[in-house]
Amino acid sequence: MKGDPEVGESGIVNPTFYQELTDERVAPGGAGSSESILPQLTVTRPIYQQDQLNDAYRYRKPKTKLKQVLLDSVRPTDAKSCCSNVFPLLTWLPEYSWSRDLVRDLISGCTVAVMHIPQGIGYALLANVPPVVGIYMAFFPVLIYFLFGTSRHNSMGTFAVVSIMVGKTVLAYTGTSEDGEPPRTALEVATAVGFVVGIMQLIMCVCRLGVISFLLSETLVSGFTTGAAIHVVTSQIKDLLGLSLPTVGSMFEIIKTYIEIFKQITNVNWAAIIVSAITIVVLVINNEYLKPKVAKRSVIPIPIELIAVIVGTLVSKYLELQQKYGIKTIQNIPTGLPAPSLPDFSLMPSIIIDSFPVAMVGYTVSVSMALIFAKKENYEIGFNQELFAMGAGNVFGSFFSCFPFAASLSRSSIQYSVGGRTQIASVISCGLLAIVLLWVGPFFEPLPRCVLAGIIVVSLKGLLMQVTQVKSFWQQSYIDGLVWILTFLSVVLFAIDIGLLVGIVLSVCCILFRALKPYTCLLGNVPYTDIYLDVNRYDGLIQHAGLKIFHYCGALNFASRAAFKATLCETLGINLTEEIKRRKDLDCKPSTEHNFKYIILDFSSLSSIDPSAIVTFKAMVREFEVLDIQVILAGCQPPVFETMHKCGLLGSLDKPFCRVFLTVHDAVQFAREANCTGSISGSVVSESTGVM
Repeated sequence: MKGDPEVGESGIVNPTFYQELTDERVAPGGAGSSESILPQLTVTRPIYQQDQLNDAYRYRKPKTKLKQVLLDSVRPTDAKSCCSNVFPLLTWLPEYSWSRDLVRDLISGCTVAVMHIPQGIGYALLANVPPVVGIYMAFFPVLIYFLFGTSRHNSMGTFAVVSIMVGKTVLAYTGTSEDGEPPRTALEVATAVGFVVGIMQLIMCVCRLGVISFLLSETLVSGFTTGAAIHVVTSQIKDLLGLSLPTVGSMFEIIKTYIEIFKQITNVNWAAIIVSAITIVVLVINNEYLKPKVAKRSVIPIPIELIAVIVGTLVSKYLELQQKYGIKTIQNIPTGLPAPSLPDFSLMPSIIIDSFPVAMVGYTVSVSMALIFAKKENYEIGFNQELFAMGAGNVFGSFFSCFPFAASLSRSSIQYSVGGRTQIASVISCGLLAIVLLWVGPFFEPLPRCVLAGIIVVSLKGLLMQVTQVKSFWQQSYIDGLVWILTFLSVVLFAIDIGLLVGIVLSVCCILFRALKPYTCLLGNVPYTDIYLDVNRYDGLIQHAGLKIFHYCGALNFASRAAFKATLCETLGINLTEEIKRRKDLDCKPSTEHNFKYIILDFSSLSSIDPSAIVTFKAMVREFEVLDIQVILAGCQPPVFETMHKCGLLGSLDKPFCRVFLTVHDAVQFAREANCTGSISGSVVSESTGVM
């Protein structure tokens, strides 16, 4: 009910009191409308300038101690959270269902373990190191990742693209040495790269640079992983066709590879093509038709990849595919574990530049795959913890003849698709590989490489089909669609590290572009309310005579200050420079097109402002004053208000440089009263009526 407002302890009118009209009804269409009849609420309160409200309610900036903030950022709240941060497996292991999940992890681990053998050998050859090194990498670093990694589905170990990048460095430094020392071996160079990459990733973890992963937008990850999948598929074409191709290098690798394939197309091995085709057809039939039917009746999927490897090995052995048809097989797999040894520290200063792209690509691929699986299974990835896990794994592995490891696109896809639930699948895989390294390795020597290539190509179907996402990305935003296309093309046409750099640069440019193109508009008043909306999007709004209300959404800084001024003048339809010249010219009358005296800037959505922008803002305010136009601010958030106050934009309450009001409606009421009375002093009362 109406009455005299109460006076608070501060000595000013209590900020709000309400009158609820239970008999009258108002509809959005206006008085008398039969649409959507709702109760009306009337709010009556004083008009507040920001300084008045701050004084009345004793505004203060919260104080924070820098030392305490730093300690809180690195110190967990208790021992339990500390352990779970260092060992992420403690977060999911207590909830692990041994009866339901162990069978799936067992099948997944067995399948991936068998894939580790031929893939490890093949990718080790890409890195120009002994084939058995690829199997070592599926054992030593993976155990470290199991302890410290946050992804539950990544299959860590050899990765084709990283192997190619390492192979380039191995070729560059193999045989070179200091005076009087024996030439370096390929394994010495590769392990030195592994150690340097691990140290780099650990330094990035200490510096909390996992935040770089936040630049990995869904668009970038999709385009990048699709392009990387093209690289992996291309690396398997030679085995599918039974060809021997020369090393082509990492730059323009895909183009050069297909040129070599077409040069040797007449030398294909038809027996290998037939075996590859049979493998692919069987896998596709299982994945597309049998697997969905089996899933309805059993939680245990058909381990078709494991079956394919075993059958391929037995058929190759007893039909003598290598001897009779010239089909390439895995061949020699030595037994035993390597003795620990120190990497070549003297080489490390020379390979730092070459190692950095390896560290970034390995981390980015692993995090990209981890994000895909985490999104599907609804769990979180720790970006800095991933850096720690990979860095520790690379450093540890470098002492056991390993080069840098990463998540494999194909193995990770298979580990997930065959039902793997957690990294226990990796432990099972490591256990089986230990047996293989010690005793069983020679059994898989007859396995045809074309069988493995078929398994890899089919497993990458999901990643390759991401190419269909470009249409949805383009429909959502043509900028996102452009990022996807350019990232994908850069990865495919140039190199995977170049593509990653292009994708990150494009993502940063998109952020800057969107920041420099904020949402702006003129506002109009909804009749009989204190609501203000975009005049270009709503009809029936009131634009009060003598004033303009400009809404700005975004940040004001040294980069956007010029764009802000230009957008404001363009929206108001005024050219400040020309208008000021007209005012100074005694023979020329001022333009009559701009019949407003007040500009109200709605800064309720202004996220931040810096001193450079304030300097430009002050100059702009003075230019408007030359035209007898007063600039009024409204809705500034506390951090923005504090910055303005420090930089002298506001002045004092008695002599304000620029008035700041609590809301747009306060500023409008003040401007309308001042416009009517011709004075900018005094106090008025704001009454607004809204629909509840």
